[in-house]
Amino acid sequence: MIGKLDPEDLALVVSRTGASDEAVSVGPGYGEDAAAIEVGERTLVVSSDPLSLARERLGTLAVNVASNDVACSGADPRWLTNVVFLPDDDRETLDVVTRQIDEAASELDIAIVGGHSEYAPDLSRPMVTMTCMGLADEFVPTGGAEPGDRLILTKGAGIEGTAILATDFRAEVGPAAERGESFFEEISVAEDARHLREYAHAMHDPTEGGVVTGLLEMAEASGVRLEVARDDVPVRDATRDLCDTMGVDPLRIFGSGALLAAVPEGSVEEALDAVREAGIPAAVVGRVVEGDGALALDDEEITDPPRDELYALWE
Repeated sequence: MIGKLDPEDLALVVSRTGASDEAVSVGPGYGEDAAAIEVGERTLVVSSDPLSLARERLGTLAVNVASNDVACSGADPRWLTNVVFLPDDDRETLDVVTRQIDEAASELDIAIVGGHSEYAPDLSRPMVTMTCMGLADEFVPTGGAEPGDRLILTKGAGIEGTAILATDFRAEVGPAAERGESFFEEISVAEDARHLREYAHAMHDPTEGGVVTGLLEMAEASGVRLEVARDDVPVRDATRDLCDTMGVDPLRIFGSGALLAAVPEGSVEEALDAVREAGIPAAVVGRVVEGDGALALDDEEITDPPRDELYALWE
């Protein structure tokens, strides 16, 4: 089955952390997509992400997904290492993917500083794994949401998923693909995070499983309950149209391009003004209350992360 490990299996991974190092202030944990390492007076933020789907824009997404996790943690993404596996001797694919990586990193002002590449015949498709690094003055965790905070979401649900539907399922969605493909230009949340990080107790990049999984990860990492009204979550017309065509929920498909932030109630208007003045849409979608790692989406109580609904389309 394609997709993330469930929380029980993931516990085996995040509990095995090798040697102890007092410089590591934030290490592996459910919902935390980046590590924090104290280096002098600043914090080195590090995050890794693999990508093997979204064939047409694999390199573009790989750069943005990895750098988004660093940006959401309060740092400016600065360095990348790049690991590329190809299923066969396909120089054309290698050329396309690495050109996309180079262009996306250049646009975000990120240097590619190393990596690895090889052929892996057992793979059915190319795979790219990125490790992104950046320096922060103050680390912003996923698990920092506090009761009383309001939840801000930038741009809208399913930005990444919309772009993937438009390209990987071009034949199925027909003429609507043209509108959706342009969403690849909005996958980065580096600018969103730069304007929100001074206000936020917590920030998170909803990726696999979409906004619903992103909210649940923040709730569990923070040990709180999040209450969200579906109608308050922005969904663009192109996203809704493509999702209706393919029979998927826009809140449960890949969500990179949106930034989720938990902001103290007294700072909400100032935070919204800051991000909107930068030309980035944003809305309040819910609130944080006392609880124990659950998401209330209207009347639906969610405690287990849903599987991203795009996976069934690939299978």
